[in-house]
Amino acid sequence: MSTATWATIDTGIGPFTAVVATDGAVLASGWTRRLDELLPQVHPTLRPTELVEGDLGPVADAIVRYHDGDLGAIDDVPVRQRSGAFLEHAWEVLRTVPPGAPVTYTEYAAKSGRPAAVRAAASACARNAAALFVPCHRVLRTDGSLGGFRWGVDVKRALLAHESGRG
Repeated sequence: MSTATWATIDTGIGPFTAVVATDGAVLASGWTRRLDELLPQVHPTLRPTELVEGDLGPVADAIVRYHDGDLGAIDDVPVRQRSGAFLEHAWEVLRTVPPGAPVTYTEYAAKSGRPAAVRAAASACARNAAALFVPCHRVLRTDGSLGGFRWGVDVKRALLAHESGRG
């Protein structure tokens, strides 16, 4: 039996909910109040059997600090996701894309070590359960347009503006 804690924090971009394992690792997060939008994204082997609403400790602090302008506050928050080797590596690579310097899906595929795997890189973004902490919002289409985002294009636009100093 595994227990995780969850909480929703109101931010200037909208409500942000995170599910955090007992060791402090983020299992799922996003701009929603609904756990049923987050939990299906958690790999079945990591999905908690019990959820308790409560204090997220350092994760909550990082969420608030990030939304208040400390863009590096999320960098050291541990994240736990599981999939195949490429997706797990690609999620780690996403964490190295700095705020204010988005990359294209093509650049992201190259950074992930598989320049021809643009669709696989896009899949890594689409399957990312730990939004914000694994900043898939920092990946754009080759033409510079926003592309999709699980939490909505308006949220993605607001995040990019926030990180570029325009938000």
